[in-house]
Amino acid sequence: MADDEYPRTKPEQRREWVALGRKRLASVLRAQTVASWRTLEQKISDAGPNNQRVDPHLLTLARKEMEAAGRLTERRRRNMPWYYLSGTNEEEVSARLETLGPIHDRTSAPGFTERAGQALEIAIFRSLSNQRLPFLGGFKDLATHDDSRSYTKEDPPTVYSGRRMPGDMKLDFLVIHPVAGAAGIEAKNTREWLYPDRQEIRDLLLKCCAIDAVPVLLARRLSYSTFSILHRTGVIVHETYNQRYPYADADLAELARHKDLLGYFDIRVGNEPDSRLDTFLHANLPLLIPPARARFEEYRDLLAKYAHAQVSYPEFAWRVRQRATGKDEDEPPETGWSPF
Repeated sequence: MADDEYPRTKPEQRREWVALGRKRLASVLRAQTVASWRTLEQKISDAGPNNQRVDPHLLTLARKEMEAAGRLTERRRRNMPWYYLSGTNEEEVSARLETLGPIHDRTSAPGFTERAGQALEIAIFRSLSNQRLPFLGGFKDLATHDDSRSYTKEDPPTVYSGRRMPGDMKLDFLVIHPVAGAAGIEAKNTREWLYPDRQEIRDLLLKCCAIDAVPVLLARRLSYSTFSILHRTGVIVHETYNQRYPYADADLAELARHKDLLGYFDIRVGNEPDSRLDTFLHANLPLLIPPARARFEEYRDLLAKYAHAQVSYPEFAWRVRQRATGKDEDEPPETGWSPF
């Protein structure tokens, strides 16, 4: 990876993106009246022309600037923030929340989120069952009932080749490559973009470093920094571009994806693998694991330190960049450098 491939947003570029974020927040909220942060991310970070999409971390800066300037107001409902333009009629805001709130409540209910998480895991299990690499982990009772209730999952062992994962941590699946060894797969079927400083990322690295497995992450959306930094260190990442809902919740999917409600336009119903997932697991993953293993071995010490919170994410990202370009890892970052 060349030095200029690292995601360093210059201050003037950040200002331009944040300004665009303020403009798009105002536009979306004028149309929606009130919206949750996930809806705003979906409509601004995921949708529209590429040159109009603002990544969530910069959109957050735009939102904070608008709040500080008194242009944006936050209202809490069941301890979750909803946003609207200051000066919007309060009765209109309340009426919209009466419509949107119950839909959002259903998408965040613990029983639903567990079954939704399984929807992606089951799709991965079905796809892995039709490819050539041996793997561990799977579901026992897919044929015994529908997905209105959770299935029974058998996770891979927490001890592999004499190495043990910390505590009660478990991977979703463990794939065995004939040359490059084990690769640990983690699936995240969530709405939010995953950034490399998230605890979910640290946990994956912690588990894989412990048992010497190449980390593999599948998620709906990943930030560019997640790909660029983690790819360099031997982590294999794949975006699904969809959030899966169980078949039993097709009615909720219809409500959640409606453009005038939550606006989650990328919801996919069911647990069957699509062609993109099959291509990744059948064709790409067997070819990606060997070179990823080499990078994982080269950067495993840094990955382990980061996973154990011995270094912060900015320090981790800086050291990765310096090592990749053959420079001193202890040299302090230049002024204005950002890992995002």
